Amino acid sequence: MAHRDFVHHADGEELSCTAYTPACSERPERVVIMHGAGAGSKQRNLPLAQDFAKAGFHSLAFDFSGHGQSTGRLELLSLERRFLQARSVIEEFVPDGPVTLVGFSMSGQTIADLVEHLGERVTTIVLGAPAAYGAEAWKVPFGSGFTELIRAPHSWRGSPVFDTYARYTGRAVLIVPDQDSVIPPGVTFRIEAALRKRATFDRLMFPDSQHTLGLWLAEHPDDRRRVVELCTP
Repeated sequence: MAHRDFVHHADGEELSCTAYTPACSERPERVVIMHGAGAGSKQRNLPLAQDFAKAGFHSLAFDFSGHGQSTGRLELLSLERRFLQARSVIEEFVPDGPVTLVGFSMSGQTIADLVEHLGERVTTIVLGAPAAYGAEAWKVPFGSGFTELIRAPHSWRGSPVFDTYARYTGRAVLIVPDQDSVIPPGVTFRIEAALRKRATFDRLMFPDSQHTLGLWLAEHPDDRRRVVELCTP
């Protein structure tokens, strides 16, 4: 397995990326892994990216702007910019062919946005404690009222995420933490109900885990292997 660190230019930013190339593989799918909000970065997702490469997948993890080693200010990031940055990375790393999308927390929204854009190219999604947000929050910079907007009671109920996942027909793995103090239970319930409609669905829960499932998986190799195995039927 080989790896390379590089910078991808997108959305006026320099996005820090790490890609892993398997020693030998005939798998056409490529895996793109996306971290959550706040202190999230690609660093916590590198062990999972390595495990995907060991299983024969080309894999990549990257930092959104304002995170990790990428440029930009976090308060200027938005859900829309996250989508634009992820789309650009995918266009470079996976210009065509099937793609597996892995995302934690806020990236549950980003994956839904990407599924709408990429359509049937997305063959597998892995969602760790996924979030969903109302459409009115999509363009709002994180430092310009986003937090207040999403904290309004039940602001997530009108999210387009649920309809997107209800139409999705690929493989879906939902990872639910044992204890989640961030994502409202109603969001998790509705995402699971949507994915069960048409997707090939699996649900995982790791005892004693909390919302930061990227960190959890970085520290629990057996659980990482369970995730990878569900993506390699």
